[in-house]
Amino acid sequence: MRDINFLTENNAKPIWHPMAHPAEMRASPPKIIMKGEGVSVTDAEGRTVLDAVGGLWNVNLGYSCDPIKQAMTEQLDALPYYSGFRGTSTGPSIELAYELTQWFAPEGMARAFFTSGGSDSVETALRLARQYWKIRGQGDRTKFLALKKGYHGTHFGGASVSGNANFRRNYEPLLPGVFHTPAPMTYRNPFDETDPAKLAKLCARAIEEEIAFQGADTIAAFIMEPVLGAGGVIVPHESFMPMVRAICDRHDILLIADEVVTGFGRTGAWSGSRLSSTKPDFMTIAKAITSGYFPLGATMIGAKVADVFEADKTSFGAIGHGYTYSGHPVGCAAGIAALAETKRLAVNENAAARGIELGKALEALKAKHQLVGDVRYIGLMAALELVSDRAAKKPVDKKTMAVVADGAYGAGVMLRVSGNNIILSPPLIITAADVAKIAEGLDAGLAAAAREW
Repeated sequence: MRDINFLTENNAKPIWHPMAHPAEMRASPPKIIMKGEGVSVTDAEGRTVLDAVGGLWNVNLGYSCDPIKQAMTEQLDALPYYSGFRGTSTGPSIELAYELTQWFAPEGMARAFFTSGGSDSVETALRLARQYWKIRGQGDRTKFLALKKGYHGTHFGGASVSGNANFRRNYEPLLPGVFHTPAPMTYRNPFDETDPAKLAKLCARAIEEEIAFQGADTIAAFIMEPVLGAGGVIVPHESFMPMVRAICDRHDILLIADEVVTGFGRTGAWSGSRLSSTKPDFMTIAKAITSGYFPLGATMIGAKVADVFEADKTSFGAIGHGYTYSGHPVGCAAGIAALAETKRLAVNENAAARGIELGKALEALKAKHQLVGDVRYIGLMAALELVSDRAAKKPVDKKTMAVVADGAYGAGVMLRVSGNNIILSPPLIITAADVAKIAEGLDAGLAAAAREW
């Protein structure tokens, strides 16, 4: 690798960063991360900080998981790559598909279609949902419903069903036939309702009204995150997803659960759908499937959908979709090892326990700092929404968010800024001491912002 001086000189110049303005990156170059160990990362200046971002929701097992590294090395020696297209399979892809169908059997998942990541997985689910209705002779079912504030990746399909203008406006017009309904967010919603159970019913009613307006026989699927992540960690009332499932059943609409973030234990359950015992028709997974050690994802297909495809005798059942790296043998080997470690360490239980501690710490910070308008959390996914005026719920500006993040970094904690939200998604192997350190970093960052306010 080139020396540090070269990296510093060329930082943010030949590379454009996702979710960032190129000019802003050049004016204020991002941190250069050089090393990861345990639950911490070290930058080019030698500063080591606790990674409260978990890479990007995905490094559930931390940066020192030797079983994953060993599995990847052994697979590289045996077979570094072979296509998963028609005519060939690899041993790791067969084994991981089996493991995933067993893992998500309680959700009714029967088949796996491998992808290169979360956006690919969502795109696959949307395409297969439309294809399902063509097989069934209902080709007019092409529309999708989704939640405002939901996030479903960056492909045209995923961006279209995403409900945040920040990820849509610069690329519109997007996919036609996509319609959004209110998210069950008690802090901000069009009903001015703060009771989670009542709000869930109001949001469910809005879905029913949109279906009646569009015509159920024109709708292919409803897509939702069981817990909305990038939109600000919006945790619906436990009744909401079962109500959505019941609505979809009444109108014969498919339900896609986007579990890219919530799969594999982050909420304290093995999936977000399992929190409410809901069985979707598709599940999209990625991120923690390899703990971030290899880009891999999958679309899980429920038995009802799988049966229709596999019983088809026409050309409509042929899957004309796939990726060069679908079922990549090294990625699948990493996935097999990651699932084994995820299960062995029972990270879901640790996420639940540490999540309770983190929630208490966040509530204390809200009581202490006027900048904190709202805190939302479940398991080890959390958000602090920062406002300049609590009564008006006016979001703070970019400068304030940057001061908070920089102050926390100076105190040894890496945070993620998304709009006026601080997002927390640390590795699922963190300890109680790590939770305390995250709280200390947040406190330092909020105090720094308050001094400049």
